[in-house]
Amino acid sequence: MRVAVVGAGVSGLTATKCCLDEGLEPTCFEQSQDVGGLWRYTEHIEAGRPSLYPSVISNTSKEMSAFSDFPYPEDFPVFLPNAQFLNYLQRYADHFSLRKHIKFGTTVVSIRKHPDFATTGQWDVVTEVEGKQTFHVFDAVMVCSGNFSEPYLPLHCFPGIERFQGQYFHSRQYKHPDIFQGKRVLVVGMGNSGVDIAVEASRVAAKVTVSTSRGAWVFSRVFDHGYPWDMVFNTRLMSLIRNSLPRPLSWWLINYRVNQWFNHKNYGLEPDCLVREPVLNDDLPSYILTGRITIKPGVKEFKDNSVVFHNCPEEEPIDIVVFCTGYNVSFPFLEEAIIKVENKHASLYKYVFPTHLQRPTLAILGLIKTLGAMMPVTEVQARWVTRVFKGLCRLPPQSLMEKEVNEKKKNQVRRFGLSFDEVLKTEWLVYMDELASFIGAKPSVLGLLCRDPQLALTIFFGPCTPYQYRLEGPGRWEGARQAILTQWDRTLKPTRTRVSTSSYSLCPSLLTVVGVLLLLAALFFGFQ
Repeated sequence: MRVAVVGAGVSGLTATKCCLDEGLEPTCFEQSQDVGGLWRYTEHIEAGRPSLYPSVISNTSKEMSAFSDFPYPEDFPVFLPNAQFLNYLQRYADHFSLRKHIKFGTTVVSIRKHPDFATTGQWDVVTEVEGKQTFHVFDAVMVCSGNFSEPYLPLHCFPGIERFQGQYFHSRQYKHPDIFQGKRVLVVGMGNSGVDIAVEASRVAAKVTVSTSRGAWVFSRVFDHGYPWDMVFNTRLMSLIRNSLPRPLSWWLINYRVNQWFNHKNYGLEPDCLVREPVLNDDLPSYILTGRITIKPGVKEFKDNSVVFHNCPEEEPIDIVVFCTGYNVSFPFLEEAIIKVENKHASLYKYVFPTHLQRPTLAILGLIKTLGAMMPVTEVQARWVTRVFKGLCRLPPQSLMEKEVNEKKKNQVRRFGLSFDEVLKTEWLVYMDELASFIGAKPSVLGLLCRDPQLALTIFFGPCTPYQYRLEGPGRWEGARQAILTQWDRTLKPTRTRVSTSSYSLCPSLLTVVGVLLLLAALFFGFQ
């Protein structure tokens, strides 16, 4: 079975490997000259490719971001600068001999149904190399092109921008903070990129203002007792607490925990709704506290050399505006009839399969937002997809898939509101468990408790590292158990660079005890 893989970034690499694991024949098309996708930094901006600035650091820790059968080197830092993240992807490609299946410098021009698609499920794929187009026929397609290539810049939402005499651009254009030297800078939007750029700009700019209409919770990479945030937050115990308690109580506990670092209301950051995607940044609170960054409401209008904010009558002088307004979901090589995108939402079963195709031979990977690492998510998606392609896993009838997609959209809208990219967000661990259960790779904590109590307790109380999904089922990896039991060793190795004479050490498992006590307290007070 011949499979076309579009893109050789995080999703494309694991898709290619999963195809090989299942005995399929993948051909990966990558328009650049190397693997890495979003993580391959270039000084110039390439059309149709993601673009990042050189100072980008991963928001998820290395143990939580690893592919499930390829741990990071122990000497790699816990949170990775983009160059080392790229190095890991290159090592992965080399270790599993993926490069020979990748055609570099090749752009996918179009993907169309083959004339006999209803019976074969095949696809006509047209690619282009140096102006020369080539026609292919594939049995299946995995789209791994990401959604960070087409900037979303709604200038019509900003009255007066046409007469603004200063400079403005989308965050995709940003590379270095030098352009802000001595300038008065306005950053519009408060996602991760917006906050990163504001912090960098504040080191050289005369003044930096961040405009946000909704606010945001701010996480630090450094969480309880100095441990990585996601290794504390994304455990099976904590996921059970969040999903078992009544929803309002669960939200209240999370928000209470977030405010323990600093009171968001005092910093002008408190979100306008309880549930809000957090921003990961270690510097923002102190930069607000020291006056380097000022938080303002949404923009009301621009004037020649200034801006007016809602509920703020005075004008704010501005020289440069950076719009951190996100990206459109776009697949220019696909017909709209194949996948229709409305309000940044594509109707995909489990965020992967179009619901209306007669044959499930096309899948979209990575089009999902979760509060956790993307790499294990896209990997479990790819493992499931390849088994669907082979006929080893079957999808429900079209009517049931469409019903689930519509119900999920309604529920998410009720929870988050229409402006929250709500239909792309889901619980990280629950989602991975669900897909893993489809292929028989979800770990059984109760089963392990009888056979291997140490491993079972580590899996339940410790961080949900991706190795858990290689303990059993297809693709089982013999090194999974050892990788789980040594995950904290690899986490602490790069930070314990000085030997202390003190024997005192706070064990990560203490966090588990605290979690249990919180659960008991929440249950007690919640039902009084």
